[in-house]
Amino acid sequence: MFRAKLFTMPNMSTDSLFQLIHSLEKSEKRNFKLYIKRNSSKNDLKIITLFDALDKQQSYDETALIKKNPSLSKQQLANLKSYLYKQILISLRLLQSNSNPEMQFHEQMDNARILYKKGLYHQSLRILANLKDASRKFKQEPDLIQILNEEKKIESLHITRSLENRAAELSCEINKSLEDYGRETMLSNLSLQLYGWYIKNGIARNECDENEVKAFLKNHLSVNSFQPEGFYEKMYYAQSLSWYAYIRQDFLMYYRYTRKWVDIFSEYPEMLEIETGNYIKGMHNLLNAHFNLRNFSGFAETLKEFEDFNNSEFVTHNDNIRMQMFVYLYTAKINKHFLEGTFDEGLTMIPTITKRLDEYELFLDKHRTLVFYYKIASLYFGAGDYGNTINFLNKIINWKVNLRSDLQCYARLLHLIAHYELANYSLLEYLIKSVYRFMAKMQNLSKVEEAMFAFLRRAFKVSPREIQPELEKLLTELRTMESNKFETRAFAYLDIISWLESKVNHQPIDTIIRTKFLENRRF
Repeated sequence: MFRAKLFTMPNMSTDSLFQLIHSLEKSEKRNFKLYIKRNSSKNDLKIITLFDALDKQQSYDETALIKKNPSLSKQQLANLKSYLYKQILISLRLLQSNSNPEMQFHEQMDNARILYKKGLYHQSLRILANLKDASRKFKQEPDLIQILNEEKKIESLHITRSLENRAAELSCEINKSLEDYGRETMLSNLSLQLYGWYIKNGIARNECDENEVKAFLKNHLSVNSFQPEGFYEKMYYAQSLSWYAYIRQDFLMYYRYTRKWVDIFSEYPEMLEIETGNYIKGMHNLLNAHFNLRNFSGFAETLKEFEDFNNSEFVTHNDNIRMQMFVYLYTAKINKHFLEGTFDEGLTMIPTITKRLDEYELFLDKHRTLVFYYKIASLYFGAGDYGNTINFLNKIINWKVNLRSDLQCYARLLHLIAHYELANYSLLEYLIKSVYRFMAKMQNLSKVEEAMFAFLRRAFKVSPREIQPELEKLLTELRTMESNKFETRAFAYLDIISWLESKVNHQPIDTIIRTKFLENRRF
């Protein structure tokens, strides 16, 4: 039963109400029902029936919903769903308003507007003054601009007996906020666009890709002369240069800016509560930088810090943050097994990971799921379980999404190697042609892949006795390419060198990687 569940393809429901209900915790469901019973008439309680019916469904099925609940007619279902959706949001807002700073801000803004409409201008201004202090403390420029505009409206339309130079002060405050927000927006856009390039293409494939990214950064930012100021400018600046360095495989630069990204939260500790998601993303990238640099001690230290953070209130009281922590913490834990060559130990995490992937199926983006499938397949490959390697790679190959063309390519290459390990020679000739065409179409063929394909074409045509010299020849050839930055792209996705060393030395791949780890850890 578990195996059947393990290898099912994701089936994301697109019904918003269904997704919302299945995101609720038990306490939130209980609170919603209490809210409805307190605030609704008997006629409105039909939405409880709809709520319970959707809560019981594993996937959204409108036909089954109506069939099992005759009181819910098809004609009224759309209106009922819309009403239920709004009521759930209201109950959540009431439940969370005291613990969410952003919701508290909007509630106070509404209070200021209500007082203004009642003609109580001074009371409205007092609330706005308090909100302005809070917005400055937490570096919320968009909120500050909104507050200043409300103040400007009151001061320009009514005699409030404010200081004589209040108009000039307000104008200066607004202009300063708009200038700061403009710089912040420019940097956040830059970070998002560079990250979007990576999500679509992965690491730079060749000099053309690298020049494209270099030109993009140069056109949008003068790195040498730009000096970021304040929390958000510094964070988005560090993010932008982190993505830029990672795409170009400049891992020292990548480490430098991911370190700055995380350290910003030490400089502005009050922002951890507001930007918890960006702190988590920064820690993930810092761990990734340690991983790529093979900085074993730095990786272990940062992972311990990340695990401690996972037990903090920042994580335990927020659904979205808990989901992010699952993604990034388990990604780091898998990478730790890759570094240390402890693949069999890593396999023990797979039931937990697949169970959580099922739980978060409605909410987790496809990119993250693809990465997990590839990493799980790589764990199985390192442990010598080529059948399960193929099963998880098939999930990527058969899932038609326009994401991470690099991951799609290397999934097919690892899939091909796994079939080679299983001696599925009847499939190899077809797979070699198919994978070669796919990678060529994606402009993903480097000298490393060309050499791999040439070897595989020969491999199933020669006898076992003749294969050893071919393996040694390929290993020698690929070692000469390790210093070429565009060729090392392949090594970032597949540890081909360790695989070849395992074949040449007649040792399991985990033994090869484990030996390297133990030797390098001494230095």
